[in-house]
Amino acid sequence: MEKMLVVVFNDETKAYEGSQALNQLDDDGSITVYATQVVQKKADGTLSTKKSDDEFPVGTIGGLWLGSLIGLLGGPAGLGIGAIVGTGAGAIRDLHVADVDLDFVDEVSASLTPGKFAVVANVNEEWVTPVDTRMEALGGVVYRTTRKHFEADERSREVASLKSDIANMKAELAQARAEHKAKLQAKIDKLNAKLQQKVAEARQRSEQIQNETDAKVKALQDKAAKAQGDAKSAIESRIAKMREGYNQSKAKLKNLAA
Repeated sequence: MEKMLVVVFNDETKAYEGSQALNQLDDDGSITVYATQVVQKKADGTLSTKKSDDEFPVGTIGGLWLGSLIGLLGGPAGLGIGAIVGTGAGAIRDLHVADVDLDFVDEVSASLTPGKFAVVANVNEEWVTPVDTRMEALGGVVYRTTRKHFEADERSREVASLKSDIANMKAELAQARAEHKAKLQAKIDKLNAKLQQKVAEARQRSEQIQNETDAKVKALQDKAAKAQGDAKSAIESRIAKMREGYNQSKAKLKNLAA
């Protein structure tokens, strides 16, 4: 099961040890780690990047998700929907790409206070005990959430809303007096431009999702090649579920771009 993981530590050394422990759990097959990042919450509430693990095959692709989640966690503590909306479209995009909900962001932000460190990771784990045991032994507090994969649905709603607004305004234009037509047409043009931007973003994300999926599947296939018996079957099941989920998301985004 694919998850976003944040482990909060009181000091930098323990955070590095936590990152190394995740690597070890990946090596022994307990979990699959796609990307990790060590960060520090500064006095002004923003996050600074302390360490990036480039050894994992997903590389910069994993960084896209982590960067989005880190951007959210670097916002004000106790974010909530009002704060997210107030920060502008960038935060909304971060929420979409990271595939996490606001409750998770709120919970982690409240724990990750200034001066503390955290390991942020995108992982695949079936059991929570291996990670929890290692992290708790190091004094880390573990927060995790299953990736929601709701980005495609959110983008679909945005595009559907814009199309509805355009259709309603066109109907109004058809019945409007001559002196009002120019203003209405200008509004329609503005909405059309926004719609095209949303469609372009959906097309781009569809391509990114394909790359993300290919990289993650390759990482799991490499593990499966070294595994045997039930372990091998479990990894192959992960691959099948991942392909199914991402193909559904990709299809929805492609439909928007059609």
